[in-house]
Amino acid sequence: MSTIVITGTQWGDEGKGKIVDYLASQADTVVRFQGGCNAGHTVVANGEEYKLRLLPSGILYKGTHNIIANGVAFDPEVCLQEMDAMAARGIDTSNIRISDRAHVVMPYHRLMDGIGDAQRGADKIGTTGRGIGPCYMDRDDRIGIRVCDLMEKAEFAKKLKKNLDSKNGELAAVYHHEPLDYEEVLAEYEGYAERLRPLVTDTIPLLNEEIDAGRKVLFEGAQATMLDIDYGTYPYVTASHPISGGVTIGAGVAPRKIDKVIGIVKAYCTRVGEGPFPTEQLNEIGEKLREAGHEFGTVTGRPRRTGWLDAVVVRHAGLLSGIDYMAVTRLDILDGFDEIKICTGYKYKGALLKGVPASLNVLAEVEPVYETFPGWKTDISGIRSYDALPENARKYLERMAEITGIALGIVSVGPSREQTIVLAKDLF
Repeated sequence: MSTIVITGTQWGDEGKGKIVDYLASQADTVVRFQGGCNAGHTVVANGEEYKLRLLPSGILYKGTHNIIANGVAFDPEVCLQEMDAMAARGIDTSNIRISDRAHVVMPYHRLMDGIGDAQRGADKIGTTGRGIGPCYMDRDDRIGIRVCDLMEKAEFAKKLKKNLDSKNGELAAVYHHEPLDYEEVLAEYEGYAERLRPLVTDTIPLLNEEIDAGRKVLFEGAQATMLDIDYGTYPYVTASHPISGGVTIGAGVAPRKIDKVIGIVKAYCTRVGEGPFPTEQLNEIGEKLREAGHEFGTVTGRPRRTGWLDAVVVRHAGLLSGIDYMAVTRLDILDGFDEIKICTGYKYKGALLKGVPASLNVLAEVEPVYETFPGWKTDISGIRSYDALPENARKYLERMAEITGIALGIVSVGPSREQTIVLAKDLF
């Protein structure tokens, strides 16, 4: 049995796509277990850039199985758009399997997501407007439409009619929006169903058979720990569980079948949307990080908020997900800095806190405790071994591992596959 979970340790955008892609080259199966098209992975392969939103990163490897599991908020329109785009670039998409238990994102979900967040005004969450939260809300309210329903023409028509009768009333009364046309939505989604039908299956036995047969399985999540619905900066979070425990629910795999967890740690911090961000730099440093790292959202294009590495957050992620190794990404973005800081703790009203507080009022007022490191001031993008990294870079990384209690496993010095230094020898 050889299974690895990839999870983000910060607020997302840590460069998970690069590490997932690197490990996917060794995997037999790659599984997307939560989230939806509100998050993107950017992968650079053979000099070409691929922006993935729903498709697992194993799609770029011929012969690798790719599973969109039951925990994903599945948007059939986006999935087909991605598949068509891949096919246009000569990439085979016939090796995708979609869980019949996944919940389907509907047009009313997208409308309610975008309009609803705008109506919150100053209290907006900063959602992408892709309908993911409302889709999960319908799931929990037990009125969701699943992929298995989409595959049954009469059942889908019945559930859509019932939901639209209710949602159109809500759209008019609460959101002041014109109703959606039942026949138009029905025809649109019936078209999606016919194209997707050959790919839909019960992925639970399929996946567990792969694991029990000793195949190498890689689980990739979207977003990250600080956006987890329970453990992140609630309510400025996503609507699912990006932590490693989300795999058991989102893919139908028992906890004992998870071998290793790798936490992706960007060498500095970013976040998109609203909510407290203790190490945010609203100054020239923040601008320099944004420009050097090209920190703009994969899906939205929004400029990301930037700041120094927050080791308190990474330590929090390590506890929640049982992280075995950290994969440090974007270390090369710090090449031009004279000095670099790590937040090692939070002070609140003079007292040192043990972890990340639940109260956003407290988190917004904490004082980051920093350690300062001299920069290395040299281009590391061409380095291919850990020992060849500048001494100051190694000191920064080793102190990061010491503070968080997570061993170094991978260090990335650029976006390409070959710009990856692997320290851990027991990943797959």
